[in-house]
Amino acid sequence: MYTKEFVPCIYLYRKNCVKSLQDVTVISEDPVKLAQSYCDVGADELIVFDMSETDAEHDTALDIMKAICAKAEVDVIGAGNVKRMEDIKKILYTGCKKAVLNYTKQSNVEITEEVSLKFGKEKILLSFQDAEVLAVNKETIEKYVSGMILMNPHEIHKTVDVSELPFYVHVSQIALDKMMDLFKYENVCGITGNAMNDNVKEISSLKEVCEQNGVPVRSLKAAYTWEQFKKDDNGLVPVIVQDYKTNEVLMLAYMNEEAYKTTLRTGKMCYYSRSRKEQWLKGDTSGHYQYVKNLAADCDMDTILAKVSQVGAACHTGKYSCFFNEIAKKEYEESHNPLKVFEDVFAVIQDRKVNPKEGSYTNYLFDKGVDKILKKLGEEATEIVIAAKNPNPNEIKYEISDFLYHCMVLMAEKNVSWEDITTELANR
Repeated sequence: MYTKEFVPCIYLYRKNCVKSLQDVTVISEDPVKLAQSYCDVGADELIVFDMSETDAEHDTALDIMKAICAKAEVDVIGAGNVKRMEDIKKILYTGCKKAVLNYTKQSNVEITEEVSLKFGKEKILLSFQDAEVLAVNKETIEKYVSGMILMNPHEIHKTVDVSELPFYVHVSQIALDKMMDLFKYENVCGITGNAMNDNVKEISSLKEVCEQNGVPVRSLKAAYTWEQFKKDDNGLVPVIVQDYKTNEVLMLAYMNEEAYKTTLRTGKMCYYSRSRKEQWLKGDTSGHYQYVKNLAADCDMDTILAKVSQVGAACHTGKYSCFFNEIAKKEYEESHNPLKVFEDVFAVIQDRKVNPKEGSYTNYLFDKGVDKILKKLGEEATEIVIAAKNPNPNEIKYEISDFLYHCMVLMAEKNVSWEDITTELANR
């Protein structure tokens, strides 16, 4: 039996989120914020449907999809407006983990093999209304597609007879008890659609019901039980919390058994407040949730190290990290940390843009404008090519450094950050 997932949908139409594929009533003017709210209540994945009608609207929808992928704490599936292989590429390059072929369109059926071989079977889903299309294209589907979205739940009985592939059921309206009945079908891997959106705040309780009935749901699987930890005299274990991207230490807190189990169940950090003597789901009042990326125990099993994706600030003072009161410092070089070097140099360049300094070469470039910056980039790129032919390896180091500096000037000019670049690279 497949792990069962609760998958809300975002229907993008003219920059807004609308009610459904058939109802363009606006429910949110901020698609990214809506996506984050779905993550906050325990969504396992998101499906984003692009309902645009023009090329300009389509480009805007892709930009929004990219912004959603950058902020969502779960995998995003992109669907809609696929006419050719290039459209699948555009969806995947937004950061979506999978893209959907609409099998009500013969043109989408025809490009299945091509996009699957190009991007990988695991990245391709199909959506369909009529189970007959599965029987007609059975060999192609099983060879080139990793899963499906059934858009017409009335076809579910026919679907399970035709294919063993996992599929999501897109449902418009359904009672909660009937929603759970859909999970009785072994290859139903998730429920999505407007019915899921309407009941999104019930995801946590629905998962509890599933677990009580032996239905597998998405949750963190712990290698150690609470009993295996060494607790202090109050039955607590300290937790050191780090940013999973930068390894910056964010805070120190404590867990009791309930907090430990809640963290595993929800995927968000939960603690025990020693001062208030109560459970504390980080972010419940501030919105500054901590999404679990990794939990590890130390050698003595008396401390937990949590790597998290931090929303907003970790500290109640508004600081990103609680550790900002510097006690003493010895000067040292941080050149061993490449990411820190890039960030520091870029920070200086950004500061020059805001606070010009007389005689600054960086300000000279900003003053001359983007054409001058691009001219210098072209020159430095050529210098790299020439240096690469030189037997002295130091030459190419110098030229690449010059190129990256001018590239960062261009980034600052165009308001592009290193995080934007690394996110783009990670999505490829």
